[in-house]
Amino acid sequence: MGNREPKALIHILESAAKYLGVIFERLRIMKIFKNIPLFQLLLYLIALHSFCVGIALIVLPFGVLSWFGFTIDPYRFFSTQGGVFHVVMSIGYLLAAKNPLAEKSLIIFIILAKWIAFFFLGFYFLFSEMVPVIAISAISDGLMGLMVMVFFLELFTEEKTGD
Repeated sequence: MGNREPKALIHILESAAKYLGVIFERLRIMKIFKNIPLFQLLLYLIALHSFCVGIALIVLPFGVLSWFGFTIDPYRFFSTQGGVFHVVMSIGYLLAAKNPLAEKSLIIFIILAKWIAFFFLGFYFLFSEMVPVIAISAISDGLMGLMVMVFFLELFTEEKTGD
């Protein structure tokens, strides 16, 4: 992706969206996204991911954090702040996972948080710093947000019947 011509990038994104759409439609037909324990598992995994990222941002030596694009901060404030933020978010994911049907507002918040992270990280990668971990983070946040959103739509919208 060194040259990144806009037309090539758009084509790649369109192809990926097409295949993802097919996959999600097949899973939707199988009613996978109406499986509440599976939704809870997804939320628990997202919580675990966020918690691990948070702890890593707090405790990893700065030499290791620099591999992930962090610039030198002699006070480690921003990496620690980011770590605490991730740990706090993991608590929100855990609260939602306990009973997702009773936590509609929290699920909406999770979707918004993941999509905001996706767009922020994606634009930051494209227009500021082309650090690979930023692109990976954008994609992973986008996929997590998409998965939570699909579960949400399937669980909280009524199916229309042709009566």
